[in-house]
Amino acid sequence: MVLYSALVARWFNIAGPCFAEEHYMLPPERRLDAARELLEQGRYFTLVAGRQTGKTTSLRWLRDHYNAAGALRVTWVDLETAREQPDPTAAFRTALGALERALARDLPAVPRPSREAVEDLLRDPGSALLQYLRAVCAASDRPVVLLLDEADALVGAAMVSLLAQLRELYLTRRDAPSPRCVVLVGQRAVRDYALSEDERRDVPWLGTASPFNVTVESVGLAPFTEAEVVELTAQHTADTGQPFAPEAAARIYTLSQGHPWLVNALADQCTRRDVRDRAVAVTAAHVEAARETLILERRTHIDSLAARLREPRVRRVLDPMIAGLPPAADLLDDDVAYVVGLGLCRIADGRCEVANPIYREVIPRALTYARQVSLDQQTAWYLRADGALDVPKLMAAWQNFWRRDGHLAAEGFAYRESGPHLVLMAFLQRIVNGGGRIEREYALGKGALDLLLFWKTQRVAIEVKLRRDTETEGEALAQVAGYLDALGLDVGWLVLFDLRAGSTWSERIFTRARQVGAATVHVVGC
Repeated sequence: MVLYSALVARWFNIAGPCFAEEHYMLPPERRLDAARELLEQGRYFTLVAGRQTGKTTSLRWLRDHYNAAGALRVTWVDLETAREQPDPTAAFRTALGALERALARDLPAVPRPSREAVEDLLRDPGSALLQYLRAVCAASDRPVVLLLDEADALVGAAMVSLLAQLRELYLTRRDAPSPRCVVLVGQRAVRDYALSEDERRDVPWLGTASPFNVTVESVGLAPFTEAEVVELTAQHTADTGQPFAPEAAARIYTLSQGHPWLVNALADQCTRRDVRDRAVAVTAAHVEAARETLILERRTHIDSLAARLREPRVRRVLDPMIAGLPPAADLLDDDVAYVVGLGLCRIADGRCEVANPIYREVIPRALTYARQVSLDQQTAWYLRADGALDVPKLMAAWQNFWRRDGHLAAEGFAYRESGPHLVLMAFLQRIVNGGGRIEREYALGKGALDLLLFWKTQRVAIEVKLRRDTETEGEALAQVAGYLDALGLDVGWLVLFDLRAGSTWSERIFTRARQVGAATVHVVGC
């Protein structure tokens, strides 16, 4: 048995930037064509990408590449230490300290203002960064490029001042020493930076033709392709001899949709924890087990994702999406752009949907966790003698629960539109935690929530619909039939929440089988 060895030089990285001598990694420059073009043109622009998608690794590569080429002086500055400091003096004292350390590391030959000079500049924080950068640019023998990582960490008046000073540097770059290029890097575009309405009025050019025009000069980082996932896992095979079965790499891509952290986290879980014998190939089954572990352990990345669900802008997008409803009347394009920028969602075929299957599962689980663990339900109650899931019995128990407690629980969710769907998912998740799993499919305007419940060799297709005054059961049945046809199943379930005004419990609670073509659909009224 060839076990995992601590002497193996490289591993799948799930914490911080990648280093070629330590980590399996893909060439960062592959995803930087747009950023390199704007940088070389001397533009001021934003680079926006979700958490742990390779932003810092990319910035380090840009710095090293252009400094080695010799035509530019590039420094990478991490503004994380200035996070949540609204007072401009405190924020810029921290920011200038970070800039001083970055310049000493990246551009040691360029003279910098003394500590005394910095303190003097801070007497007027509204121009401190501007004056500091002008002094550095004046002293540099080559054009200066500034990469501001975690730029969206600043808040309030400090953020307003940062944007205003950078804008002045841009507008006066022909008249006074200024950075040739400034890149603001974070999870949010400039117009989504955390500013109050009053502060936004102080920055009237946000979202207009400015140095940081988010519609023209905002770039992102593309996810890995399936071929790149294969390439990354092949590096592990080359180093250790442990193969990834083709279907394992394909499953990693399907579950992650190429999100760099998810790709690495799934591969790391498989190789470092679950399949330590290097003579054993990693299979798709191992990847499925790794997926469940990531979700249940709420790794840091997953936990930070779940924290975003409380934000009103995120809720406005996700609530109707989970419920299968059209977008909310107060939903703005900026809200959609915001959740896409965070990496929570993506635009596919003109429709906003959750970014990948892992997030599709994390979102409802996070929203329903407290409800799920409080349910007095046991998996064993719904198993037949042969270990198969007794779906009719499970659905009857769900109807009893919904009438007794579930409808009240749904009203308590902050996600009001999708409350019924979330309660149902909490109920089902409580049961399948004993050895199954649920796959979910939902998107803005999709019209329904599709659930596929896996239990041993069983696949149970469930479609969830809200019945309103203008909708009929027939329309819902047609959707279920299409879902079953796509899955290659001839039996499915339609859970129909009756929201018609004045309907009684005797009208709502029923179960009946309907034949739709070759498919049998069991309709469960709620």
